Amino acid sequence: MRGLIPSRSLRALAGVSSKPPLNPVCRAACIRHVHQSSVRIAPLTSSQSRRRPVLRPAQQQPATSITRATRSIYIQTQPTPNASALKFLPNHPVLPEGFPSTFLEYNSPRSTVAAPHPSPLAARLLDVDGVSSVFYGPDFITVTKAEDVNWAHIKPEIFALITEAITSGEALVNTVEKSTSAEDGQGGLGEDSLAPNDEDDEVVAMIKELLETRIRPAIQEDGGDIEYRGFENGMVNLKLRGACRTCDSSTVTLKNGIESMLMHYIEEVKGVNQVLDEEEEIAMQEFARFEEKLRQQKGPDAAPSTVGKGTLDFVE
Repeated sequence: MRGLIPSRSLRALAGVSSKPPLNPVCRAACIRHVHQSSVRIAPLTSSQSRRRPVLRPAQQQPATSITRATRSIYIQTQPTPNASALKFLPNHPVLPEGFPSTFLEYNSPRSTVAAPHPSPLAARLLDVDGVSSVFYGPDFITVTKAEDVNWAHIKPEIFALITEAITSGEALVNTVEKSTSAEDGQGGLGEDSLAPNDEDDEVVAMIKELLETRIRPAIQEDGGDIEYRGFENGMVNLKLRGACRTCDSSTVTLKNGIESMLMHYIEEVKGVNQVLDEEEEIAMQEFARFEEKLRQQKGPDAAPSTVGKGTLDFVE
């Protein structure tokens, strides 16, 4: 009949052969042979001719932006004798090249924007709740916090601010024209106080040399610096900066360390005086009143709370 397909054709479409079935072992071998001969997979090689994706010109970014995005720094921290001060070492110059002094200190937010050396980074650091002062050394930054603030709460933010400032390439210290008097709270202005001067006599020159070569490196290692303020009647006037400025053991450092060394090598030196700024003298007086009140409450057998002049365990 029309429309009917012969049974042989039906068997062919259905995949049924008119020949007798093959042995199962032979059938499996034939299937593997057909599969291997009809499908060939190219082996994977490490040929250099393989095409790789390439950015089109419109998609490419400037090399400077790519370099900036991948740049990274490693900041180390170092404890100081002052529990409220921490030294950050960014492995990057902090003070500008040719800066006249060996340090720069900011003790108030207003000082970070004042002439002659405003600092955007110091402004952001002092904006962190609990940070009281920022000290720049040649290659380190010392941050001092309030005594009631925990380092664990502010240390990550300080890390982030320093890293961002350095990786962005911004100047950590700027120099602008000084139109008025120096802003209170900005220390380290002018030339280095320990630099040689033709007007210095022999004794002063020896004092400066000893301070520069033997004493300053040790104080910088502790996150601070030292200023020479004069020599009168056998007394050397000095001022500690950075972590040493607010350290409880600053007086011990001056008396047992600096004074002993100067008197040992220079017979004209009779002692050392610590020079304090007006606000530091007020803070010292307030602290002395607090210690006296604490002494009265605890009695004469009170355990010492801090060290240094005006404290419970200081002996003249």
